[in-house]
Amino acid sequence: MHPGAVARRTPDLAAIVMGSNGEIVTYRQLDERSNRLAQLFRDRGLAPGDSFAIFMENNVRYLEITWAAQRAGLYCTPINSHLTAPEVQYIVDDCEARVLVSSKRLAEVVGRISPEATPRVESRLMVDGVIDGWESYEDAVAEYPPEPIADECEGGFAFYSSGTTGRPKGIVRPLSFAPMGEGPNPLTAFFQWCGFGEGSVYLSPAPLYHAAPIAWSMEIHRIAGTVVLMERFDAEQALALIERYGVTCGQFVPTMFIRMLKLPEDMRSRYDVSSLRSVVHAAAPCPVDVKQRMMEWWGPIIFEYYSSSEGAGATFVTPEEWLARPGTVGKAMAGAAHVLDDDGNEVPVGEAGTLWFEGPLGFEYRNDPAKTAEAVNAHGYKTVGDIGYLDDEGYLYLTDRKAHMIISGGVNIYPQEAENVLVMHPKVADVAVIGVPDDDLGEQVKAVVQPMRWDDAGPDLEAELIEYCRANLAAYKCPRTIDFEQELPRLDTGKLYKRQLRDRYWPAPGG
Repeated sequence: MHPGAVARRTPDLAAIVMGSNGEIVTYRQLDERSNRLAQLFRDRGLAPGDSFAIFMENNVRYLEITWAAQRAGLYCTPINSHLTAPEVQYIVDDCEARVLVSSKRLAEVVGRISPEATPRVESRLMVDGVIDGWESYEDAVAEYPPEPIADECEGGFAFYSSGTTGRPKGIVRPLSFAPMGEGPNPLTAFFQWCGFGEGSVYLSPAPLYHAAPIAWSMEIHRIAGTVVLMERFDAEQALALIERYGVTCGQFVPTMFIRMLKLPEDMRSRYDVSSLRSVVHAAAPCPVDVKQRMMEWWGPIIFEYYSSSEGAGATFVTPEEWLARPGTVGKAMAGAAHVLDDDGNEVPVGEAGTLWFEGPLGFEYRNDPAKTAEAVNAHGYKTVGDIGYLDDEGYLYLTDRKAHMIISGGVNIYPQEAENVLVMHPKVADVAVIGVPDDDLGEQVKAVVQPMRWDDAGPDLEAELIEYCRANLAAYKCPRTIDFEQELPRLDTGKLYKRQLRDRYWPAPGG
């Protein structure tokens, strides 16, 4: 199904409830509003397969906008709302967006992006107000009828994920252009296994610019459920919303579990969460003891999957399976998982190697054929470079994530972006950015710097470099702390031996 089909059956059913103020968007409203924007897309010349970008915080308009792109057969690129103007500009230009939608709340950022820097953008629409060079979103869509466009068809997403060069890479999969509601839908199996169905009330606590939150929220609309949307995650508010709206399902990342568990006991017990039937988590490895404590609190209702924005493969594990095999992320859902050594050979059961998947879904990195080729081997298996091992029953266990990638609070952070900024500072001779343990976020970003003059090393230079990084990158990508070394461990080839640095901060296995 899709919002239009649900609206014809139950027009007054709540499609979206905003967590902060309780504002409700019915299916009739979601259908009509997304139709108006789809009409605007067609009127301004966007055809199926064209690109559109959205740069907004979680708000009441977000899902109507992404549904409009879906109904118009467009590639939709959600952009992280914490990025700086140069970072947003790069993605908007690289994805070849013809329309960009943002909000007055982010006007300070988009106001620094000149039209000349994004020449393909023909329309700039702003929600909740306007600045020079932008149209009012509300006024623009009001001119169009609320009926479906004549050639309505399924679109899709083109998410951006940083690559080894540090520049974000667009992940593109072929669009089906199937009639609305009739295209292939890989989330169907997830929803069936998790027990989601018509009438589900789904808590969406994460930013919608991430792949899973936006895809799962829109899937709830395909099954006539209600999305309770949080503007930002707050542990106590999440519990309050579960109680207030009788939330039956939700998707979280481990950091959210940790923050809820750290609430005072009297606060946790204050809220009734007995309406929950199915909870899903993903995005980052979850500490075994954290998941066990959540199971004790919420019951054996926590499902888990492992995948990637690329969709190279996926695993799934039920609560019962996980309790029997703590730490696993499950078995492959479609096709088979393979663990290979550096020469492409299968490794023995229990031995770690690079994870590859068979499967029907293909993808490519926009404008980067070399990176695309690296992700597929001679057998057609696909990888995103994660490390893990399989047990004798085929259950997967992850041991590393893309070697150098940092996962902080469920968000992927690619160190080279910060390294590329910091190495340009005149007082820096060399730099390595790594993830170090953090009880709340799982990992936090740390830089290890070799200064040009050792006498400069100290708190003043640390503060200067952090400020310098934050002026050029989103704050979450920048180091929170900096240590200094007289020389970083590089091989004769020039390759930085990061593992040697990282091991200083992480406990030894079994320690």
